[in-house]
Amino acid sequence: MEHDVFLRAALDEARQGLQEGGIPIGSVLVKDGRIIGRGRNRRVQQGDPMAHAEIDCLRQAGRVGRYEGTVLYSTLMPCYLCSGAVVQFRIPKVVVGESVNFAGAPHWLRAQGAQIVDLGDEACIGLMRGFIASNPRLWNEDIGV
Repeated sequence: MEHDVFLRAALDEARQGLQEGGIPIGSVLVKDGRIIGRGRNRRVQQGDPMAHAEIDCLRQAGRVGRYEGTVLYSTLMPCYLCSGAVVQFRIPKVVVGESVNFAGAPHWLRAQGAQIVDLGDEACIGLMRGFIASNPRLWNEDIGV
């Protein structure tokens, strides 16, 4: 399944972020069947509260022009910040690894016209669950609790 390749690439980004001491959330942007941007949550690494995985991914992709036909993959359901970027750039489809550990903003995204696919991926769920259990203070800081 095509989703598997791209979700695994996002998961690789998440794992790399964890190795760097960050929060394990990864993202890739796909256009015409190829990855044009990769990112990971770098909030800790860069000391930047805006450096979420999807934002980092969009920055790494650079100027795309029109986002028609793109798909944003993320290991975790996007928060409202990242969902706002999806809506701003009119990214038509978001595929997420999971929404068990963080519900995010899928209803709002759908109301704005984005298609959301939640794969319920066990590797994504387990990675985030383990991180939250080991780093509750950092996790709660990131999601604004």
